[in-house]
Amino acid sequence: MTLRPVDPIRQHGAPYRAWAWLLSIRPVLWLSRHVGWTLDPLLLRLTRGRLGMGLVVRTAVLETRGARTGMLRRKALIYFHDGDHVVLVAAKAGAPEHPAWFHNARANPQVRLGDAPFVAEVVTDEDECFRLWVLADRVFPPYARFRAAAARTGRAIPLLRLVPAQA
Repeated sequence: MTLRPVDPIRQHGAPYRAWAWLLSIRPVLWLSRHVGWTLDPLLLRLTRGRLGMGLVVRTAVLETRGARTGMLRRKALIYFHDGDHVVLVAAKAGAPEHPAWFHNARANPQVRLGDAPFVAEVVTDEDECFRLWVLADRVFPPYARFRAAAARTGRAIPLLRLVPAQA
């Protein structure tokens, strides 16, 4: 499954923005959490990354090792490119806790996205976070609402940078 490039500078039209908004409303989020988050990795693997539940919002399968178990875990996530790096947003739709995949990637930073190996690192520099949030909001505008929801519970949504692994 080849990782297709996602340019965060690309302008998206009204249909893309409307679909992204639809993906972020409460009933669709519920369906996504209870059905889509399970089916999406399977669908992406079956179609070799060409089709996911997000349709026009590009997703790829992140493979991590469980922080406690060491077992392989797969989760489909929205991503975008920042030069040679790939950026992931640990939004969990603005929930009060970080997603499990984020904990796993911090504990075991050797990950795969698509079929490519990466090393995961949390972005901690404030200026860099600000720059990447501007890009993330262009890729998936509902991230701004997710940040606000997480902030109401005292959580700051972290950004994860994937650096290509050296062969």
